This record gives sequence, structure tokens and C-alpha cells, in this order.
Amino acid sequence: MTDSDGASGAADEGVRRVVEVRLPTTYGEFRAVGYLDRRTGTEQVALVQGDPAGERVLTRLHSECLTGEVFGSTHCECGEQLAASLRAIAEERRGVLVYLQGHEGRGIGLLAKLRAMRLQQDDGLDTVDANLALGLPVDARDYAGAAGMLRDLGVRSVRLLSNNPRKGEALERYGVPVAARLPLLVPPGAENLRYLRAKRERLDHDLPHLDGIPGRL
Repeated sequence: MTDSDGASGAADEGVRRVVEVRLPTTYGEFRAVGYLDRRTGTEQVALVQGDPAGERVLTRLHSECLTGEVFGSTHCECGEQLAASLRAIAEERRGVLVYLQGHEGRGIGLLAKLRAMRLQQDDGLDTVDANLALGLPVDARDYAGAAGMLRDLGVRSVRLLSNNPRKGEALERYGVPVAARLPLLVPPGAENLRYLRAKRERLDHDLPHLDGIPGRL
């Protein structure tokens, strides 16, 4: 099955490959492979270098973050993690970054994320309690589409760029083995130290670089 751009339809029933195009970036040249997630109707993209088919492929599953990636917010480390992931894949000349739309604010959406940020600033709640105070899940993200995209690209196992063990566990539940999980540590700043501590203490993120840092920077 092919579409008007010549891209083949994905074998995985959950996603369909729609288009593939060369994408030059400041990090190097990637192939942008566009997919439609049949379950959600969301358009997704994977940035690929080299031939990703095979084992132990360097991989990042990156949740969209408008505030951190576009506006440079220092409330989180998302923009820096995205840049570091693309650099790592470019240096290895083989790998995949799956950029996951629909994951804003750990899946609660942009407006809800902004409301949660306001609760953190005004009421002193952490990132977990702010979501709960809004009657929202702590983490609503799903990785079925990401796993389908990786399978379509021929990825059989990954070295996952992530500090979040739960992300690797979710990927394995969808049939993509995690051969290793590689840290993606960003030095904390005054604005995101409390947020990072909540991720470590309440969401099980591995953030050993926070040890020994005083309560305030």
C-alpha cells in the first residue's frame, strides 16, 4: 500500500505511514517519517538517522511541550532534552526520535497544563498534586502509537534515552524491548529544581544529579 507521496502503509494496524521527507536541521540531516495514529486520529512524526532496522537502536520518545520547546520556558527541561536527544542521535548517525503530539502536560493538554502551572506558582502545589487538584490524571500518556511507529521502522529493541523507568515499561508492554535505558540529565535551575525533585520523588524518575543540591539555587 502506498500513498501519493510514495510512502508505504505501515504493517502495524495502529498506525499508518503517510509521508517521508528529508529534513535538514541544525543537528544534522534526518528523515521525517509522518504517521497517522488510527486510534486517536493524531498526526505523529519520527525523525530518523541511518537505518533503524535492528537491535539496540538509540531512541527517544519525546512528549510535545510547547512552553519548553518553543518559548524556552525554564519551568521544565523539555527543550534541553529534545536538543540533547537530537545531538546524540546525530553523533551516532543512527537512531530514532519519536515526537509525540497529544502528550502536552503528560497528556492533559496545553490549557490544563497552564492551569496546573498556575497552581504550582500560586498555591505551592507540586506537579503531581496540581494535576490531581484539577481532577486530572497524573500521567495520561499512552505509547501504543510510538511502539507501532518503531515496529514499522524495523526497530526490534531500543536503547532508550530517558530518565523515566515507567516509559520503558510502557514501551515493553507494547512489544518493543528496552535493551538499555540511558540517562538524559539536564542541570537544574532555580525555576525547575522543585519540579525535578517531584519527578524523582513521586514519579520514579532517575535523577541522581539532584543529590546534594541545596533546597534553593
